[in-house]
Amino acid sequence: MIALAVMVAGALGAVMRFVVDGAVKWKWPTITPWGTFVINVSGSALLGVLAGLVLFRGAPHELQAVIGTGFCGGYTTFSTASFEVVRLAENRQRLVAGAYALVTLLASVAACAAGLALVWAV
Repeated sequence: MIALAVMVAGALGAVMRFVVDGAVKWKWPTITPWGTFVINVSGSALLGVLAGLVLFRGAPHELQAVIGTGFCGGYTTFSTASFEVVRLAENRQRLVAGAYALVTLLASVAACAAGLALVWAV
């Protein structure tokens, strides 16, 4: 039953990624892939909150499997972020590519830590 829930949550996460990416691209059309940035940072924050709920509040581990592995696994996308960094570099946007990669990494880790700290503090 958990496996089915993980699959359904993963499908919902993938649909949500498509919707968020499209909305961000429509609102801010640019060569910089802000949609993927928003997706990965928000997904990292959700993972931090989820980890905090399991670690500090006794939430069931099944929740972590379904939401963390399923939804966040379908929602976040390291492969697309990597592809977009390479595409920026190939388009002679090497400085933008490097900055985008670094800022995405730092913001994602910070968002996860903030989500974890939020649950711990409340």
